[in-house]
Amino acid sequence: MSEKWRNDKWFTSSWNFSSQVTEGLNFSDHIKLHDVTLRDGEQQAGLIFDYNQKIALAEKMSEMGIHRIEAGMPAVSEQDRQVIVDLAKRSDIKSEIFAFARCMVDDVKRAADCGVKGVVIEIPCNEEMITSAYGWTMDRALELSIKASLAAKEAGLYTVFFPIDMTRASMNWSLDLLEHVAANGHMDALAIVDTMGVLAPHTVPHLVHAVKARIPNKPVELHFHDDYGLGAANTIMGLAAGADVAHTTIGAVGERAGNAPYEDVVLSLLTLYGVDLGLDYSQIYPLSKLLRSFSGLQIRGNRGITGDTVFDIESGIVADWYAKTHQSNPLITNSYLPSLTGHPDSQVVLGKHSGISSIDCWLAARKIDLTAEEKRLLVSDVKARAYEKHGLLDEADFDQLVAKYR
Repeated sequence: MSEKWRNDKWFTSSWNFSSQVTEGLNFSDHIKLHDVTLRDGEQQAGLIFDYNQKIALAEKMSEMGIHRIEAGMPAVSEQDRQVIVDLAKRSDIKSEIFAFARCMVDDVKRAADCGVKGVVIEIPCNEEMITSAYGWTMDRALELSIKASLAAKEAGLYTVFFPIDMTRASMNWSLDLLEHVAANGHMDALAIVDTMGVLAPHTVPHLVHAVKARIPNKPVELHFHDDYGLGAANTIMGLAAGADVAHTTIGAVGERAGNAPYEDVVLSLLTLYGVDLGLDYSQIYPLSKLLRSFSGLQIRGNRGITGDTVFDIESGIVADWYAKTHQSNPLITNSYLPSLTGHPDSQVVLGKHSGISSIDCWLAARKIDLTAEEKRLLVSDVKARAYEKHGLLDEADFDQLVAKYR
């Protein structure tokens, strides 16, 4: 059986693909991922990647097939500039390399000097922020935006216009500003930027449609933060409404609560919507582990998609399912195979919720035979030890408990 919702790698829900659900979806045929881990991701408080770590992350992202990498902001430091320069000139890096710039001609020139494919130019797009945080007049903001974007055009850079805090401004006011820049300056694409992560999922399609109506024939990019844990959901809603590019980070690193996690976006698109971005999905878990090894950041073990223990089975009921189906129908106990994301295979662990099937699995690995009554008693022993430890048993614990029955 091979359907969009079920094949030999995943088994999700056919309901996702009913005509009543899909008739309103408008995914682009050429969605791109624009990774901002090396720039916005590193703005997470206390997070620093050194030169070698940034190069290694970019290499892994390129190997995975991520389409664009925003490698940094040249004006931040010489190290950041050198990372951008070195990535941009490497023929083995298949991802397009972009730089980030303020709406200043000098920043754009620095980006161009790095040899990048494109530049993301930021401009505040909230009247309160422009006047209070920047101390600018509106005329000043418009003048800088137009000059910087025209400088990017002259330098031959693919230019993404990036309106900061757009989603807390009046919609008509912000669209008027963007339309003015589009008419008098230059942009190859326009990003919808939810700087503070305040959009509700069902607002996103309306905003995408409004932007496309006012500024037609320009690709729309999505840059959503995760303050309410909705970065991935909002990104998917925006792509389903016809947006073209998703700005994401590895593991949702980034300013405050971080950016939309690419893992959630791409795996959901693949298995829940049938949209394949052409990535090597088996690199998802290894890339997560690489970033964590560099950053020291931890995630909960059962965090979906990237957690270290997400495929562990403690429940005796599920261990029984696993024992009966793992060889013949492994997707009964998971919505997708661990190998799809590069995880090791599922394993049965021992704890408070273990049952006879759990014990059978551990005994079989040791080639030990016990009677039904001995197994029942051993299960009680396992539960008692789990209570004592407030956690799972390890091999030494189990071997000690089983010894008295041999």
